[in-house]
Amino acid sequence: MKIQTKSQNQGSVLLVSLLTATIIGVALGSYLTLTSNQHQSVFRSMTWNEGIPVAEAGIEEALTQIYYQGITNLSANNWTWGIDGCYHKQRSVGTNGAYFDVAIRPVDPPVIAATAYVRAPLTPSSAFGMILGTVNSRETTPSHIKRRVQVATSRSASYDAPLVAKGTIDFSGQNVQTDGFNSSDPNYSTNGMYDPTPAKTKAIGDVRSNAGAGKLAAIGVGNADIKGHLTTGPDGVVEITGGGSVGSVAWVNAGTVGIEPGYRTADNNLEILDVKEPFSGSGFTPIAGTANGTNYNYVLPLNGNYKLGSFGGKVLVTGNATLWVTDSVSFNGQDSIYIAPGASLKLYVSAPTTTLNGNGIINANGSVNTFQYFGLPTNTAFDFHANAAFIGTVYAPQAALSLGGGGNDIYDFVGAAVVNTVKLNGHIHFHYDEQLRKLYPGPYVAAAWNEVDSNTPVVYLH
Repeated sequence: MKIQTKSQNQGSVLLVSLLTATIIGVALGSYLTLTSNQHQSVFRSMTWNEGIPVAEAGIEEALTQIYYQGITNLSANNWTWGIDGCYHKQRSVGTNGAYFDVAIRPVDPPVIAATAYVRAPLTPSSAFGMILGTVNSRETTPSHIKRRVQVATSRSASYDAPLVAKGTIDFSGQNVQTDGFNSSDPNYSTNGMYDPTPAKTKAIGDVRSNAGAGKLAAIGVGNADIKGHLTTGPDGVVEITGGGSVGSVAWVNAGTVGIEPGYRTADNNLEILDVKEPFSGSGFTPIAGTANGTNYNYVLPLNGNYKLGSFGGKVLVTGNATLWVTDSVSFNGQDSIYIAPGASLKLYVSAPTTTLNGNGIINANGSVNTFQYFGLPTNTAFDFHANAAFIGTVYAPQAALSLGGGGNDIYDFVGAAVVNTVKLNGHIHFHYDEQLRKLYPGPYVAAAWNEVDSNTPVVYLH
């Protein structure tokens, strides 16, 4: 009797099974490796992106310190002085080991550098290492990745230029000029007043817009003479037509057309804060009166707070008054606001539109700090086409400022304006009083934001 065996067939089946298992194993291993690498790439990307919010937390910490302590008391709140000439503070962020080291260089305006340290993803030793590493790491000193952001600051609510706008600035008028002086420096003023003598003027007639790339020019210079700098938001457009000139006093006085090198930047990002209500309650109510034979619709003789619904006509201010107008501001014809010598007026307006025509504001003090205009968020238009010169300041972040009129007087607009947009329709000369920087310093805010090499010593902040 023959007995047949199938050992050869069984061996072939076993070999095929082994090869199949090997192929499947290789495929599975390749898939797991690919998946692991993908997870690692995602984790690295997430970790890298996490660095910016951590750095921004450091920037907020520094801005808060500067807001409350200025630049002369930065050692408060556990900030420490470093050999690099900066004040430092570290703080943990979240629960994953991330932290920041933020430095403030105490210059004016201060410079901030925030370095973020975020735990780097662990490198896996196997296809499952990424998963196991993130769940059960035994590292006692985990490595970190670093990202650093450097922030240049500027005063937000200070009047550090004759014209600052959130949006567009259009110099469509004729013979528009900007420059500056210093009422507290006899070298750059005469008896505290603007002097057009070239030796007494400064190229600080800066024009600044937050507007960036768009259909309209951020700053339309036209044929204006700007003795100062132009600054727009990123990719903001500056248009010059005719004989427009921007630069130093010598550059503009020489009639050089165009922008002098170094007088144009595109990194403006000023935070312009809204105006808050000046007081609570009703305040005094101005009443009519007569002075020196002139009848006035309103007289403000007291030091204190006044409140009105509608405001116009002839106005006399003899005290240091704060007036809040809620419904309308309209001056036309022979209307005027006369601020007597030694008096001052802070005018807060929540009315939608302010119209200052007629004889406008007659500031007998000749000082920019004796008339201040504040537009609350509901004040969206400020029209000034008066016969008299404007001497004072305008801070109305939501208002479209329209300026017109002007003549042969070189003393048209003395002071500064911070508004939403600017449109000129006439002959206007702007003269910025440098003393405003000391009178109204305002808080520091971020003006320019850049990521820099995290391995560069902070001492190189500039």
